[in-house]
Amino acid sequence: MGKDSKHIAVSGYYGFDNFGDEAILNVLTKELKKNGHYVTVFSKNPAKTGFNLGVNSVYTFDFKNLIKTLKNADVLISGGGSLLQDATSLKSLFYYLFVIFIAQVFKKDVIIFAQGIGPINNILGKICTKILLRKCKYITVRDEKSLFRLRGWCLNPYLVSDPVWNLETKEYAPMNRVGVQLRSWKGLSQKYLFALARQINASFSDREICIYSFQDTLDLDLCKHFDAQLKLVNPQIKTKLVNALSIGDTVESFSHLDYLIGMRYHACLLALKYGIPTLALSYDEKVEKIAQRFNLPCSFLDENEDLEVMFESLKSLQQREILDKAKECVFDFSDILRAING
Repeated sequence: MGKDSKHIAVSGYYGFDNFGDEAILNVLTKELKKNGHYVTVFSKNPAKTGFNLGVNSVYTFDFKNLIKTLKNADVLISGGGSLLQDATSLKSLFYYLFVIFIAQVFKKDVIIFAQGIGPINNILGKICTKILLRKCKYITVRDEKSLFRLRGWCLNPYLVSDPVWNLETKEYAPMNRVGVQLRSWKGLSQKYLFALARQINASFSDREICIYSFQDTLDLDLCKHFDAQLKLVNPQIKTKLVNALSIGDTVESFSHLDYLIGMRYHACLLALKYGIPTLALSYDEKVEKIAQRFNLPCSFLDENEDLEVMFESLKSLQQREILDKAKECVFDFSDILRAING
């Protein structure tokens, strides 16, 4: 390493084959390496992470090597994503807090990177989060709710764009395809899915329907089920199940879509980078917000919604208007890099 190079440990939901988190890591590690830093990522699949990104990687739950890495590192970057919350599980919150705590024990600089903070309902979890965040060098959050939550804790966070806006795309070359990206969600009823399948057939039966799983452990069974529902509506409809793609292959595949009906936030984001007209299926506030920002039709997974009207709105969206807005959404790494070097 050069004299200005730092050893940076990166902690997050990495190595679980979730497109959004892996895309964030792709952008982050590329920027750190470009600036001459040495990177170690804590990953559920260190061999795959290390090979794909050209970084050192340590198994997420190898606590001996994790602690050794933090002792030898200069900086810990925690994020991005929604790490500091207990809606997923209290265990995951305390894991990410433990990593931050160990870094601070060794007096390392800690940067909170483009995180969504909360909700944290456990009292002990909330107290520990407040204490540890107060000792962090630099805090960036990706949404206004997290910004106001931390300000309420007398912290000074900065609001940033999602890092995936910096992901490199391919040349846009639509090929008469419609993307459908679904994820398992308790509020997604069979009645709604069947209504969605009928409307996709009514609007796009002349196109190939590409059904995307962005994280096979959560998405794949649902995507297979939806494929079967489309075939039930129209046995002749052309469908393709798309899963287990690399980041680069996903980016390439999206470059051929004419439209997207997307549920995951980062599926919508990737489509918007290409200017692809998108119908957002909101299971979370972040999906609703990106729909509002880009004036997209947005379904709230309600069985009584008028999907026909939403699909007409989808078809009326203009690629140029979407692209103009997308160009404003660049993630600025300059303050992060100053915090690392300062």
